[in-house]
This record gives sequence, structure tokens and C-alpha cells, in this order.
Amino acid sequence: MPVSGLSCVPSSTGLDLHARSVDGTMAAMEKTRGYAHRLDLRTGVAPVWTALTDPRLLTQWCSPDAAISARPGGLFRACIDRMTELEACIDVFEPGKRLRLIYLPSAALPPADSALVDDFILEPARSGTILRLLGSGVPGESAWDLPYLRHRNGWQAALVRLRALLDSASAVEEP
Repeated sequence: MPVSGLSCVPSSTGLDLHARSVDGTMAAMEKTRGYAHRLDLRTGVAPVWTALTDPRLLTQWCSPDAAISARPGGLFRACIDRMTELEACIDVFEPGKRLRLIYLPSAALPPADSALVDDFILEPARSGTILRLLGSGVPGESAWDLPYLRHRNGWQAALVRLRALLDSASAVEEP
């Protein structure tokens, strides 16, 4: 389901990619962690990009109620781990190349001083497309252990579904 007319601007949500102390100087940030997923797909960049940004296709591989307003400043909403619905602002939108999500604060997650980020990077390859998903900014505190694992593993499962969707679409398109 598309997220029509909605947009988000990181600065208006109070997100700051750098932690600042009360006096405005840069504060030491807690250690964060991330993850990296790589998917080698047997289809071109255009179908992969479409699967990432088309609301109808997103619900088939990401999560059943996923929504996206695919544009710079647009909104992404999904339940990646099938338990916690998260919303993110699209701060990088380079068609066919890159889609970066900065997650908005959520009452369902422990507090964080860092911005949670998922960065999808598409690269043409001889045999199709390489899709990389780089997640970062997840706090290193123990309160984040379970949300981190659920989010990372949720994306891993979603990418398996994405591969299956694209493989079945390729099989249908090819004579």
C-alpha cells in the first residue's frame, strides 16, 4: 500500500547523525554495531530496483503491510522482523543504484543515541545484479541484543524471499 503524500525530514524528527552534548560540542557516541548482507541475483538492476520501490512488490517479499513512498524524503514502513513495525525516512534515493533508510525513533525499541540506518546498494554484474544491504547504527548495549538480531535476521529472511520473487519473475519473462 503506497504511503501517499507523506514525507519525512530527518532534521524535523530530531534525528541527528552526530551526537552533540548540551553545549553543542560533539559528544562521544556509544559503540554501535551493524550487519552486511549480499545477494547475487540473476536479474538486471531494473527489476531489483522495482522490487525495492514498488509498494505492491514490497508487500510480497518484505512484509505483508509494508509501504513506501519511493522518493527522496519519502517514507518507508515495514515490519521487517514480523514483530516490530518501523518507519524510516528515505534520505538517499538514487534510482537503480542506492536507497538509504534512516529509521525514526520507535516506542517499541529501546532508546538510542544513534541513527539506525539500512543502505541498499545495487551493482550491475556480469550475471545479473549484486544487492548489498548494509545496516549500521545499532547500539551496542545489551538492551539492543534482541532487537538487533531480529532486525538483522528479519532482513536476511526478507532477502531470501526477494530472491525467490525475482527468480520466479525471471523464469516467467524468459522464453
